[in-house]
Amino acid sequence: MMRRPPLITIIGWLFIIAGAIGIVYHATEINFHNLLEIDLLLALVVRLLAVAGGIFLLRRASWARWLLVAWLIFHTVLSAFHQISELIMHSVLLAVVAFFLFRQTANLYFRGDKEELHL
Repeated sequence: MMRRPPLITIIGWLFIIAGAIGIVYHATEINFHNLLEIDLLLALVVRLLAVAGGIFLLRRASWARWLLVAWLIFHTVLSAFHQISELIMHSVLLAVVAFFLFRQTANLYFRGDKEELHL
């Protein structure tokens, strides 16, 4: 079995940590008198998706790569409504993460043993 590329491990853990920090941060905003605040619920769901994507990336789920790239695209689009520096930062982060999640080494890792036999 092919070992997980170190950058896949790093990216997975970064998303887990970022999502967990976001959950803790947004949990402090919970208003127990109005538990169905849609903005807060959406923020928590987005953070949970980052954690889930990171976990499943570490578990070799190929679909998790797409989830994490979609997550970053979402944040890049949101940052377009903020400062230009945020847009630039998210755009660079998106490009770097997408590059490492879809390069040949990562593709071979996520395909599994069947494809490695043909090399």
